[in-house]
Formats: sequence, C-alpha cells, structure tokens
Amino acid sequence: MTSFDDWVVHFEANDEHHRATEPMIDWSSPAEVQGRARGAFVRSFQRFELGESGEGAHLLDLAAAAGDPAYTEALTLLVREEQKHSALFGRALGYLGAPTLDSHWSDAAFTRLRRLLGLRTEIGLFLIAESVAMGYFVALAERAPDPVLRAVGRRIADDERDHIRFQVDRLRVGFRGTPMPLRALVGVAWGVVAAGAATVLVVDHGQALRACGVSPIEYWGRAMRSFRAAARSVLKNPEATLLGPTPLAPARAAG
Repeated sequence: MTSFDDWVVHFEANDEHHRATEPMIDWSSPAEVQGRARGAFVRSFQRFELGESGEGAHLLDLAAAAGDPAYTEALTLLVREEQKHSALFGRALGYLGAPTLDSHWSDAAFTRLRRLLGLRTEIGLFLIAESVAMGYFVALAERAPDPVLRAVGRRIADDERDHIRFQVDRLRVGFRGTPMPLRALVGVAWGVVAAGAATVLVVDHGQALRACGVSPIEYWGRAMRSFRAAARSVLKNPEATLLGPTPLAPARAAG
C-alpha cells in the first residue's frame, strides 16, 4: 500500500536523477529563439522563476503541526524541487540574456491568499496552480522553438506530474470522512479559483504559449479540464488508495 514514505523515497531518488540529467542541458549553445518570441519567453520565465522560488516555511509549519513526519519530510523535498525549478528558470533567463524579477503582483497575491488558510486549503491552492500550469510545461517541453528551452520544459514537466499526484494523495487523506455535500461545495469553490488562475496564466504567459504554437483561448479550456480531472481525483472518492509516485523517466539530452 502506498504511503508518504514512498514519496520520500521517490523525491530522494529524483534528486539523484536531476544530478544525472541536468548536465545534459547545453547552456553554452547559442539561443535559437529570437525577436518577439524571445521576449515572450523572458517575460514568462521571469514570472515562473519568481513563483517557484519560495522557501515554503509557512506550508512546512502547517505540515509539521498536522503530525505526519513522513508527509512533512516528503513535502520538504518537494519544496526543494520547486526551488530547483526556480533556479532552472533563472538559468534559462541567463541563457536568454535577461534578468530575474524582484516581485510581481500575481505572485504576491497568491502568497497572501494562501498564508491566510489552513493546510488542506493551502494544498488545494497548490493543486489548482499546478494542474492549471501543467499544460504550459508540456507545451514548452514539446514545442518550444529552442532545444534548451524544450529541455527545461521536460525537466520541469516530469517533476510536476508527480507534484500533482502528491497533492492529490495528501488531499485524499485530508478529505476522508468529509460528507459528499461539503466536498461538492469545495469543488465549486475550487472551480472559481481555477478559472481565475487559468485566466491569469493565459494573460501572463499568452505570448509564450503562442510561441509554442498554442492558442491561449484553447489553453484556457485545457487548463480547466486538467484542473477538473485533478479535483475529481480528490473529491469523488477520497477513501481511494493513494496514487503514489510514477517511475522516473529515463535521462534525455536536450533537443
């Protein structure tokens, strides 16, 4: 049976996997993306670099108070992965010859909102954010007009698929014993937040999506479908067995 001990093992193994695969990204190669597309990726990466850079102290304090040491350890390792994503976006900005941002209104608003809430609701917000953004990382991995940017996308998308599964597992535990009518109300509230998050994403990152050949309007619909699938995994049957991590993807060079 899957437990959060399995997630600890996964994140520790993933750290080794990162050390093996990240040297395959050829940061010394000249950027192939230029002009308006380059500017679009710069603006997009600046926002993601900032959003992924938090230390997660508030979230980890809530997790520790919940009294599950294995979950807290796994969450600590997940936060470190998010910080690595921030570092990757920062390095990609250097590759594109651009600086990082000190602040952005969307990141500040999200941080203020989640710090007002308890662990279950905060994890719910992360599930919404990650499920809505998942398609962006896949588009970057598959369709960015530069091999280094595609490699960054693959690296992050591989992690984020498991981050969503991890959030689903914790929320299933959190909603066990919650009556169905209350879970339905939670689903409605999450849907409103997800619609807002998807709208912010296509506004902030629409030009980068277009540079990957993805229509922002079409992306909005895909993001909402991704969110609804994740929400159903939690709220339809929280008594279900935990999903657990997926096997690590084989190492792939940039290209």
